Amino acid sequence: MIKSIDHILIAVKNLEESSLQYEKVLGLKPTWRGQHPSLGTENILFPLENLYLELIAGTSDGFLADQVNDHIKENGESIFGIALEVEKIEEVLQSKKYSNFQNMKITSGEGINLDSGAKREWKNIMLPKESTRGVFTLLIEHTSGILPKYESFENDQVERLDHIVINSNDPDGLIELYRDTYGIRLALDQYVEKWGGRMLFFRTNQTTIEAIGIKNDADKPIDKAWGLAWTTKDIKKTHARLVSEGVEISDVKDGRKPNTLVATIKSHTCNIPTLLIEHLK
Repeated sequence: MIKSIDHILIAVKNLEESSLQYEKVLGLKPTWRGQHPSLGTENILFPLENLYLELIAGTSDGFLADQVNDHIKENGESIFGIALEVEKIEEVLQSKKYSNFQNMKITSGEGINLDSGAKREWKNIMLPKESTRGVFTLLIEHTSGILPKYESFENDQVERLDHIVINSNDPDGLIELYRDTYGIRLALDQYVEKWGGRMLFFRTNQTTIEAIGIKNDADKPIDKAWGLAWTTKDIKKTHARLVSEGVEISDVKDGRKPNTLVATIKSHTCNIPTLLIEHLK
């Protein structure tokens, strides 16, 4: 039922300032500056090979604007949530897998490009946070309109999201949600002694959800979308570009995964722990 991660949402205070930061990180200009009139939000979109990055800000009165602003008050600028693409959203409401989710309904969404007036439309379900264990999660089916994409990616640009990292205090419950309810394949469940917890990989057709599960004494299960890992064709060229543009980044080194090179981006990320990866051939 879940096709892939459709997009990642980052809650920001100032769209223009945050966009300039991510233009440097990604090496790309956004292709969409839009608004959601009924939700009180505006956004800027960067379409990558496997999903798009959405910077979102509350700019007027609206249900979603309230959630974005509350998130920033509590967490600062950071990952706001995940949108999962589905093929037939109506089937979700009839699925027994979601029978314990309360107050689910399909709503129509509309985004208007502030520069061109172009319109994109979709149907979505905003899943209740008590059921998604704290991570804002949206199920989405696009129905009309096109998000302009890049013709190609240069060697010193970011081309795709390798994985998103989620921290959890209840790995078994997280498996129940992502594998058993969402139907996303669990590709790895490994205990990591030095962390005192488990590493979980959930793989969609396009990218990976990496979960770090460490049990604690919290009153209830809590998950938090924490970090992002971007891939580039040539990490040394990307590193040089980032340094020249004033982005703070660590030296390039061998990654934990064989045949990878990595570097940690330490600024211009809206406070999000960020890794840059090159997969060697």
